Amino acid sequence: MARSIATETAVGRTELLDFIRPRNHWVLGTTRRDGRVQLSPVTGGVAPGGSLVVATYPERDKTHNARRNPDVTVCVLSDDFGGPWVQVDGSALVSDMPEAEDGLVEYFRCIAGEHPDWVEYREAMRTQDKSLITITIDRWGPIATGGFPPRLAD
Repeated sequence: MARSIATETAVGRTELLDFIRPRNHWVLGTTRRDGRVQLSPVTGGVAPGGSLVVATYPERDKTHNARRNPDVTVCVLSDDFGGPWVQVDGSALVSDMPEAEDGLVEYFRCIAGEHPDWVEYREAMRTQDKSLITITIDRWGPIATGGFPPRLAD
């Protein structure tokens, strides 16, 4: 049986965003007060301007960490765990209600499309007192797949 060989494909910003858009399962890395990494599985999307967006709550550790240190990392995973992935580094900005409301609408749109009742959605976001983390992309690695190193190819 042929071995699966790991791959790394360098891409530009357009290809990166095209890769990320259909992949909404991410791991967000922020920095704790003690300097250690705090990882959070999140649902994320690509906003119309090309930033990454994550809905959250103001009391979450990731939110506190991103406010204190905006340097964050996102690992974008494929639905198939063995599928391609990419690491993206960026600068986070946390918005709270009411300023976050329009951004939360865009967050929903980029992940799920149009909501059947935007008035209801907006009210739910206000009631839940949601926050939005917007990440400006600074750099990214190659789109990668796991497997054996190329030197072990059959």
